[in-house]
Amino acid sequence: MTPSAQPGKKVRVAVVGVGDFGRNHVRVYRELESAELVGVLDADGERAESVAREFSTERIGGIETLAGRVDAVSLAVPTVEHARIGCRLLEMGLDVLVEKPIAASLEEADRLIEAASRAGRVLQVGHLERFNPGLVAVMPFLNRPLYFEVHRLGVFTPRSLDIDVVYDVMIHDLDILLAIVDAPVEEIKAVGIPVLTERVDIAHARLTFASGAVANVTASRVSTERVRKLRFFQQHEYISVDFTRQDALRIRVAEPGPQPKFDFANLPTVREEPLHAELNAFVESVQMRKAPRVDGAAGRRALELADKVMTGIQEHGRRVQWDALVSSRKNP
Repeated sequence: MTPSAQPGKKVRVAVVGVGDFGRNHVRVYRELESAELVGVLDADGERAESVAREFSTERIGGIETLAGRVDAVSLAVPTVEHARIGCRLLEMGLDVLVEKPIAASLEEADRLIEAASRAGRVLQVGHLERFNPGLVAVMPFLNRPLYFEVHRLGVFTPRSLDIDVVYDVMIHDLDILLAIVDAPVEEIKAVGIPVLTERVDIAHARLTFASGAVANVTASRVSTERVRKLRFFQQHEYISVDFTRQDALRIRVAEPGPQPKFDFANLPTVREEPLHAELNAFVESVQMRKAPRVDGAAGRRALELADKVMTGIQEHGRRVQWDALVSSRKNP
């Protein structure tokens, strides 16, 4: 990668897009000792001014003025703008962390990846649950897990309503599953419906991997409670991750037999806000000129699988509508 920030030297950063997600990036960068927050940009000038005042930084007037002033950028604009703005930032010689999903389409994701490669820049995708202490704790204990149950449920909030829940919420777990299983998906069965918006608000998918692993994944932004859990089974043991509590439980068969004995153990974790860990890792990648944990290729894989889940939802919807039409014709 092309040299930029140097090891041990603070990385000069800016945040482009300071809505709910972007504002949190600003807050965390202000806390990081390895980063120097230079300023913020947003299409909404009043919002940019307000966030700049809140965190004692500068409101920057435009993208082009970032060249020479910063080393890296967090890009938290609407998904449809990721490729256009992200490519321009990369072409300007800046390292970029783009919020998930990586882009609005696979073609746009490819443009971002190619732009980063041409410019020799770091491109990280904001799948922050990869940095959750609970998930980090279980990774050394993976032993070809074969069955997963994943639930990511949240109450309704008026944010990210420009995309379906598959891209807004479920994509976190699709990315995690791809990282854990490391095998292609061979079959997808999915269902999803709009509830409070015109987009899909709740979705369920059953994924079958080439390795034989099977995953049931549920995502909702219209739940009455907040649940963020991953459970999986592998030979002689069961592991549960609670993303909200940032902890992990491992249950093993200590003594098999007609009356088996079990060993219950909480895996050791170091509590840390996932966004803090994610941005700290991004800054380190910029300093050390190393590939990030969640690079453009990983972001693209997650988007590709999310697209396939959405296709499954659409096919299921068409099938249900056709069945209903046939039934109505048989029973006028």
